[in-house]
Formats: sequence, C-alpha cells, structure tokens
Amino acid sequence: MIPQIARLVAGLFVCAAGAALAEPMASVERTCELLGGRLQSVGVPRCLAAGLRADGIASVRGLPLLYRDFPARSQRGTPYRVLLMGGIHGDELSSVSIVFQWMEQIGRERFQPFHWRVMPCVNPDGLLADPPTRVNANGVDLNRNFPSRDWDREALKYWRTRTGSDPRRYPGTRALSEPESRALTETIRSFHPDVIVSVHAPYGVLDFDGPQKPPERFGYLHLALLGTYPGSLGNFAGLSLPVITLELPNAGLMPTPAQSERIWTDMLTWLERNLPRHAPPLYRRLDSEDWKSGG
Repeated sequence: MIPQIARLVAGLFVCAAGAALAEPMASVERTCELLGGRLQSVGVPRCLAAGLRADGIASVRGLPLLYRDFPARSQRGTPYRVLLMGGIHGDELSSVSIVFQWMEQIGRERFQPFHWRVMPCVNPDGLLADPPTRVNANGVDLNRNFPSRDWDREALKYWRTRTGSDPRRYPGTRALSEPESRALTETIRSFHPDVIVSVHAPYGVLDFDGPQKPPERFGYLHLALLGTYPGSLGNFAGLSLPVITLELPNAGLMPTPAQSERIWTDMLTWLERNLPRHAPPLYRRLDSEDWKSGG
C-alpha cells in the first residue's frame, strides 16, 4: 500500500458506521477475470492485455482500482496531465467499456501530447454486483462522497429533501467515508491532473465544471449543464480545474465506432486548445490539512 493511502486508512478518516471491512486485495489477473467476464465488449483477454496495474488502491471488497499511465510522445515541452476514468457508477457499463476502447487508442498514437492516467473502472464492486448497482458495496454513491466545501452543510440534507432519501444517491455518513473516493482524491493529489474526464451514462449530454469556458459539443454529445451536487466530483474539483463529464446515451450499449471516434477527436482538440497554463490551486488545498474534512 502506498504511504499516502496507508496514512489515510490508518486514521485520517473514519469509515461509515457498519461498513464492511476491506478484504485482501485481489490480483490484476483475478480482477480482469471478473471485469472481462461481466463486460462482453471488453472480455478477459483484452483486459489482461491492457497493461493495467494495481498499486495498493482497492475497493471495499478488495478489488484494485486498476490504472495505466501513458506518458506523452511529444517533444512540445511539459505535457498536460489528463485523468480519465469510467465506472464511478457501477451500473453504467458502457462508461467502462469505452474507456478500455480509448485506452487502446492512446496506446496506438505515435505523437500523442498528453500524459494520461486511465482508470477504466473505479467502482468495481458496483459493476460486479448482481445486478450491477450505482453505489459501492457500502451502499454509497461515490459521486456524492467527495469533500466539496458544502458537504457537511448540504450533502445529507440534499439527499433527504431533494432525492427523497433515494438509496441510489446516498452520499455516506461523511465525505470520503469510502475507500474508493479516498483513493480517487489521493490520485488527484499525487498525479496533479490538469483536467479530469469522467465517463457516465445514460443522459446523452456533455457536462462541464471548471473555470474555463465549456466546450459546446464533443461529437453527438451537446453541452447541457446538469448542475452541481454536494459531494460530486465536479463540485469538488471543478472550482480549480476542468472536470469534463461525458454522459453516454445508453448505460448498456456502446456508441458506434464512428460516434466514439468523433467524441474522442473533438475532446482531444478542445484539450489542446483550452487547458490552463498554471498550477491549479486545488493541489495546494489537497496538500494542506483542511481538504481531509472537506474544508
């Protein structure tokens, strides 16, 4: 387990009351057997061939949050860093499959200018539940569990009054109560992305949080701002850096190859033209003590 995560688990956070204890971490091979078995569009051999790694970051049930880094293949100065993730909601299967597809595309590019960190499935417990669930194994919506500044004041109140205590959108007992959200926050702190791209489904739109002017469309996904929610990734990180949310139109079916290619090409063009040229202040906040409590 890497030192930062070890410190978090050791005492900087209190897990939700009654939460299941984390199980011993599964191997990359075992995790690919499970993910590839669930996703026919990926399959076990393709997952095993993807070059994914485990680095001590695991779900409640001990499945690693697999990742792969792709260094830039360009000599144009310091490369921008892009964090690309899928499957934060486990029942959005297409969001995982398309990230596997794009990961292969990054690997084929001879002159790609970015340093990518790709995490194709950040809620493996939800994906592998029967049936798949939006929430993790503790019943928490990971995209409502990040330490946004309004979490303590608004998260549980919003959940009760605006969602009618919908169990699919339960934010947890406190920000960062879940190992997956803690791990993702630590990844942001240590990787220092210039932009985060998170793939979801099934609204079929392009959402955006951040200080930049948002893109109007990526392929057939047109801009439609979905709002901010206490504890969402966009609410947490979007104050300081772009958070692009790609909402595919179907949680179970992949876009056509042409649709996928157009989304990808338009996104790369926007990234090259619009990424910030200064260190986002979010990292200074994450290196301080107050981020641990959402302050």
